[in-house]
Amino acid sequence: MYTPKTSRARSATMASSRAFALVLLLCALSCHAAVSYAPVPAKDDFFGCLVKEIPARLLYAKSSPAFPTVLAQTIRNSRWSSPQNVKPLYIITPTNASHIQSAVVCGRRHSIRLRVRSGGHDYEGLSYRSEKPETFAVVDLNKMRAVSVDGYARTAWVDSGAQLGELYYAIAKNSLVLAFPAGVCPSIGVGGNFAGGGFGMLLRKYGIAAENVIDVKVVDPNGKLLDKSSMSADHFWAVRGGGGESFGIVVSWQVKLLPVPPTVTVFKIPKTVHQGAVDLINKWQLVAPALPADLIIRIIAMGDTATFEAMYLGTCKTLTPLMSSKFPELGMNPSHCNEMPWIKTIPFIHLGKQATLVDLLNRNNSFKPFAEYKSDYVYQPVPKPVWEQIFYGWLVKPGAGMMIMDPYGATISATPEAATPFPHRKGVLFNIQYVSYWFAEADGAAALQWSKDMYKFMEPYVSKNPRQAYANYRDIDLGRNEVVNDISTYSSGKVWGEKYFKGNFQRLAITKGKVDPKDYFRNEQSIPPLVGKY
Repeated sequence: MYTPKTSRARSATMASSRAFALVLLLCALSCHAAVSYAPVPAKDDFFGCLVKEIPARLLYAKSSPAFPTVLAQTIRNSRWSSPQNVKPLYIITPTNASHIQSAVVCGRRHSIRLRVRSGGHDYEGLSYRSEKPETFAVVDLNKMRAVSVDGYARTAWVDSGAQLGELYYAIAKNSLVLAFPAGVCPSIGVGGNFAGGGFGMLLRKYGIAAENVIDVKVVDPNGKLLDKSSMSADHFWAVRGGGGESFGIVVSWQVKLLPVPPTVTVFKIPKTVHQGAVDLINKWQLVAPALPADLIIRIIAMGDTATFEAMYLGTCKTLTPLMSSKFPELGMNPSHCNEMPWIKTIPFIHLGKQATLVDLLNRNNSFKPFAEYKSDYVYQPVPKPVWEQIFYGWLVKPGAGMMIMDPYGATISATPEAATPFPHRKGVLFNIQYVSYWFAEADGAAALQWSKDMYKFMEPYVSKNPRQAYANYRDIDLGRNEVVNDISTYSSGKVWGEKYFKGNFQRLAITKGKVDPKDYFRNEQSIPPLVGKY
């Protein structure tokens, strides 16, 4: 059993270069019956209920001196730290599944809803804040981050509160030729990443994280602890890509570990517009989705520069002729190669050559800008004149952000849309993430305007009916649930839900109706329950 410890902090200052700031930014097998939540004496209350089963040291009331620190410790987007945000009444920091079960039982008994936070990357902060006045508590999984690797079986159990870097580190401690296909940034929480799909540099070889989850331990809305054998097939399907929180609180995940060669090769090649960035990206959008599954080349476009970041599951000797054959225009040669074990690619891609494996365990990220995010999916090549407008106009405007583009194809595109709730499969050329950030609350107007205008500009060139988005790049502008008679309505959820999940949204809502018909687990973009005729 490996349990990560807090590592030394690596500070990031405002004086850092924008390029360095970017990579920092981007980045119970048996079922236990719960105590009944039958009516209780009036003198009892939510906190009184909690302390009967959970040590008081794990509970933080809003009036507690430690409350602001505990709330802020994993908030990554400073927009959601302001006083205007509706904060929880309590924060519960469980250390085992029974604490979570008790929190659910007490919450149901006293009509206190729970929101659930794992790593805090939640772009809209809905795991720990509410847009409208509401009485709720947060289950913060920060103390539940154990990782247990079985190298012989090629599996691992990982708690939802672990960060991806901690999972990757534990895998590498056991074997340098096993890996897992989740997100790029090591500071992302496992719970949120897996729940929304989860993809990174192995997406073309092994698909998304969710489709490589083989079991879960989840506390349902009745406080029962379930696993794959004791939950319905639809429930198991829904928690693996249907978004966090809607179907219960996932305590831990069993994942399938996958083979990688002892040596992989990475490169980063920046190209400015004067060095042909427009022509290169115009070619890339056709080449990258058709490359062999062992190679991924993604792009970070910022200012007048497109940086081509690649990982190849093999050696430089094999990669060089492949690039000369498939994408000679990029000019890649052996001098660009960085050969290393797979595990070392994680800090290298995220932080650069100076990073070490210890950085994967860093939970003290002090880089917390104000930020806005949106996403798109592209099915048809974007015309070259549009790329020219993007590089010569949009990316150099006041408040301009950046575009991160991940090519699909190979395994992620070969999986059927209905296999998991994550539907972005056949025909996708690449995903776009638009990122805008700033460092003082008063300075956000230009960045927010750029994000809104850029998103509107791209509308003719991206997916349609619906215009798709990635659930883990949560965007509240896509729509909000409306609550009628204390239940989120299906019609309001469908507005945003089909953009994240396409045709899978209805199945998610039907499953929600069976698992949580009273809509206990909810937020502004949780799956609404669809009950009755449909």
